[in-house]
Formats: sequence, structure tokens, C-alpha cells
Amino acid sequence: MLDFRNISVHYGHQNVLTDVTFRVNKGERVGVVGPNGSGKSTLFKIVLDELSTDHGELIIEGSPTIGSTRQNPEPEFPEETLLQYAVRGVPGFCELEAKMKALEVRMDAGEDVFKEYGEVQTAFEHMGGYDLETRVKVALGGLGFSVEEFDKPFKSFSGGWRMRAELSRVLASTPDLLLLDEPSNYLDLPAVEWLQKYLKQYQGTLMLISHDRYLLKTLTDIIVEVDAETVTRYEGDLDWYLHEREVRYEHLKAAKENQDHHREQLQRFVDRFRATASKAAQAQSKQKLIDKIDEVRIVLPKRYTQSGRLRLAEPPSSGIEMFRCENLTFSYDGVKNILNDVSFNITRGDKVALIGYNGLGKTTLMRIIAGTRQPTAGKAVLGHNVVPGYLSQEFAETIPPDVSVYRNAKNAWDAHGGGPEKQFRNQLGAFGFDENDIEKPAGVLSGGEKIRLAFLRLFLTAPNFLLLDEPTTHLDLDGRRLLQDALKKYPGTILIVSHDIEFVREVATSVLEITREGVRSFPGGYDYYCEKKAQMAAQSGGSRSAPVQDGSHSPDASSSPTAKELRQQRAAERAKNAPRVKELKKRIETAEKKIDELQQKLDEASEELFNPKPTTNFEELNRTVRTLQFEIDRYTADWEEAATEIEAL
Repeated sequence: MLDFRNISVHYGHQNVLTDVTFRVNKGERVGVVGPNGSGKSTLFKIVLDELSTDHGELIIEGSPTIGSTRQNPEPEFPEETLLQYAVRGVPGFCELEAKMKALEVRMDAGEDVFKEYGEVQTAFEHMGGYDLETRVKVALGGLGFSVEEFDKPFKSFSGGWRMRAELSRVLASTPDLLLLDEPSNYLDLPAVEWLQKYLKQYQGTLMLISHDRYLLKTLTDIIVEVDAETVTRYEGDLDWYLHEREVRYEHLKAAKENQDHHREQLQRFVDRFRATASKAAQAQSKQKLIDKIDEVRIVLPKRYTQSGRLRLAEPPSSGIEMFRCENLTFSYDGVKNILNDVSFNITRGDKVALIGYNGLGKTTLMRIIAGTRQPTAGKAVLGHNVVPGYLSQEFAETIPPDVSVYRNAKNAWDAHGGGPEKQFRNQLGAFGFDENDIEKPAGVLSGGEKIRLAFLRLFLTAPNFLLLDEPTTHLDLDGRRLLQDALKKYPGTILIVSHDIEFVREVATSVLEITREGVRSFPGGYDYYCEKKAQMAAQSGGSRSAPVQDGSHSPDASSSPTAKELRQQRAAERAKNAPRVKELKKRIETAEKKIDELQQKLDEASEELFNPKPTTNFEELNRTVRTLQFEIDRYTADWEEAATEIEAL
């Protein structure tokens, strides 16, 4: 489908891509990885014809429809609603719909435009026009929008929610080629789970730029690495790529060492004999060899040359209880509560993931614990000798870009009491900054370097309770693993908010789920949380309002039931579920009956559209078709929900 041939791209004097050649075949699911700034988004701009290459060409076979998200989405007209904006994302939909309506008016006036109308309607139906609104609503709901928000003006939403809407319109358009650039950056963890399930069913060609290991592992089977001005295609999934790239790197490193050694020998000869008449010709010949070596100089990938290290200091001692809140309530305006009657506690050594949809108060709760906000009602109490260290989502923006690494860190050091210069320099070294780095302006640092600087500033305050709000947002694959490994070894207490499922799975030892009903505690890692949620859904018949158990009262292994007791328990469970099973079977039968009736009506209406009568009212008939399609989708969704629940029971 996409054939990149000897492509080179330069920005000023900087080489971004040099002589890049690789191919993406139709139907492949490709993960595009590499350090920040290596040129991943440049590939997408070339495909979208937003950027010209300096050399080489891209051949796009066929005429595939291409879906991609824009960075700064804006409404077409001031009062355009969220739903209107999302529906408008399908190329040609609005034009075809308007053309159909115009032709319907002409047919009602007696004009013979039936053939043209049939052609336009066929094209409209081919793009899925009749069920587009349903697809859009499904995508909007899955990405966290409530039904009440569908009719709100698009301009009333913040930048992050606008990007969700942009993503929903692209997904609903079902393009032949889907280009997604860091789609999880604006999502909370439940929305990432939904996106993964949605993309799992996508049938076209997928190119996914992401540092999210969960999405890459579950959605891609080919990895394309962009690094050191080149692109390398790996014929396998993420795990295979991570293994294979280490093997390739060792070969590349050995080749570079040989090349450097050979060049050094040549250079020594040239330096020694260039001024000697008898050796001048030989020196000149060897200089030409040096020039040739320089033209094909082996460059090690950035991820190795800039990987750095992150060594977190031992936390100061504290009491057992790190934080406790009782009946905590918070409101920004005094009218609407963001948090309502919340109670929980965190003990020393806990590594807690705070999970929930955006807008439910995760960041607000972080700020209350950090002391930058005070509760409207209830208690929020830090334990004895607890020193919170808060890293907000905007940490990269709170570091002055024109101030050097040294001065950024020194200002934080001095603000918290300072100390000997040698001790301060040791701290710089512990976070991977050497003499060559400390005078760099913070604005030129990579995402990984910025987070190391942010953590350095944080640890100069000697915290023992880390509050980390989306700490992986600016990190590439290696940066995330670096931070993950450091936090796993850290003996202090951590509360994290993250949309990176793999990161949460590896770091968190317990979960706090924040919902509209309150905060629920799960005393186990992310997999335990998912398991308990599935159990609770089955036990409550899928009801969201069912009481939640946190698993803290699980029976002791020594009291395992006998086989007879297990049979009795299963029989009791079946008897308990029997009324619900009966109800679900009735729902399924009703839904199947309604779907058959509606499908018959839809077939009749479609037949009349293709073979109109003199009395046919096309505008009314099209409304009927849309209504029937929507009702079929509604009953189908009801059937699927009931069937899923009965299977779980």
C-alpha cells in the first residue's frame, strides 16, 4: 500500500531522514516507534502530503481513504455541536447528504433525476452513511463523552476533549488507512481500554505512533523503528522487536568500534606523514579513505546515546500512615462537587494507582494531598513526618526553557535549604547529568531528559510520598521503562495517575478507583483490579450501581471448600442466577424479534428507494430508513449486552 523509496528529509542543517526505504503492505498493523524528535510524525506528514521530501518518493498504491487526527481541531461554524463536528469528519458525507436532499426536492417537483439519485444514494450507502451517526455516538461514548454532551457546542470543550472528538470522528469514518499519532495522550485509562478493543476490530491498514506498550503489544504485528536518520522494519511484534533490536545493536556497536579504530589508525598516519615528502602521496590516499569513511559513518541510535539513568534517593523516614481522608468533599465553585464524601487511607510503602474517567477529580485529589488545595468539607490529613513530592501533568512546562539545567536544579536546591556544592553535583550525576549537559538550556532537552530534570528538582526537596500525575506523557519507550524500573525499586510511597496500562501494571501494588459514586479500594495490582471488576460485573448482572467489594476479605487458602461443597455452591449460584437468566433470555428473544421486523421494513423501504413509485416522498422515506437503521442498531446493542451478560452468568 505504501512504498517509501530512498526518502530524505532535512530541516535546515538537520538531517531527519536519510535514504529511507521500507514498505507497508495492505492490511498490516504497524507500530511506529523511536525516540522523541526522531522523525516518526514526519513519516505521517509525507503520507498526508503535508510535507515534501528533499529526495526520493512515496508511492501510494490504489486510492485508499486515509484517516488521521489534526492537532488543533476547530468547529466549522460557531454553534456547531459535538455530534455535528464528529459526523462531519467522514470525507464527502455532508456533500453527498446535501446532494441527496437537493435531488429529493427536484424529484418531488417532478424532475426525472432518478438515475442520478440512485448513483448518489449508492455512494452514500457504500460509505455507511445511514448508520454513521450511530458509529459516531458509539465512539464518542467509548472515549468518555456523556449523551448529554452530544448537543453541546464543540467550542465549549477543552483542548484535550476536542482531541477525543477528533479521534472519534476518524474512527467512525472507517478509512482504508488509519494513521494514529499518540492517540492515548489525551485519554484516561478506561478510554485507552475502550480504544484498544475498538482498534482490535478495525479491518483496514493501521499505522500507530505510540510509546504505549499495551497498545503496541495488543494491536501491532509489525514494528517500524525510526532512529538515527533511518527506518528499520522488524517483522514481528513488540516483544520480538525489543529482543531483536538488542542483537542488531550489538552488531552495529561492534561495526562502529571497528570503523572508529580503522579511522583512528588512518588519521594517525595522515597527521604524522602529511608534511613528509616521501610519504605525502600515501598520506593523501589515506585522507581520501578517511573522507569515504566519514560519508558512511555508523551512527548509534539516540536511545542508547541519550538513555541516561534515573536513581531515586532513599526516602526520609515517616509514620506508618501516609495520608488519610474522611468524608472529603471539594468544589471549585461552591455549587458542583468534584469530590463528594470520599474516605480512604494510604500507608507507608504503598504504590497506588488512581484510576477513573477524566473529570472525576483525580488531579484535584492529588492537589489536595499535595497541599495546593484545601477540601471544602471533611478531613485530609498527612501522616507524621510525611513530605509529599508533587509532579503535575504540566511538569515540562513548569521548567523555564531558557534557563540552564544547572540553574533550574540549583534554584530548587537553594529554595529548600541548599548545601555543599559537591553534594549538589553528586545529585546532578545521580540523575544522569554530566558536565556536558548542565549548561544546556532546558528548552533543548528531550522528553526523557526533561523528566529526569523534573525528578531531580522534585527529589532535592527530599520527599517520601511521590504524587505523580501522568509522569509518562513526554517519554518514549525507553524513557518509560527507565522510570518504571526506578519506581519499582523505590522504597517510598507512590500515588500515580497514568493512562499507560503497562506502566500501571508494573508499578502499582494497589488500586484506588474513583467513580461518581465515590472511591473504591482494591488491595492488589492492576490485573487483580481487572479480575475483581469482571467478577463484580458478573455477580451484579452487569449493573454499574451494584455494590463493590474490594477483595480485602477473601477466604484463607487453608479453608478451601471440598468437592461436594463446591458442587453445592455452584448449584446455589445457578439457582440464584436463574431469575436473571430467564429475564435475559426474554430480552434476547424480544430483541431478535424486533430486529427481524425492523429489517423487513428496512428492506421494503430500500426497495422503494431503488424502484420509486410516482407518489414516493424521498425526504420522508430517507428519514424512515435512518430511523429504522438506528432502531436496528439499538436493539442489536441490547441483544449483545444481554448475550454477553448471560454468557458471564
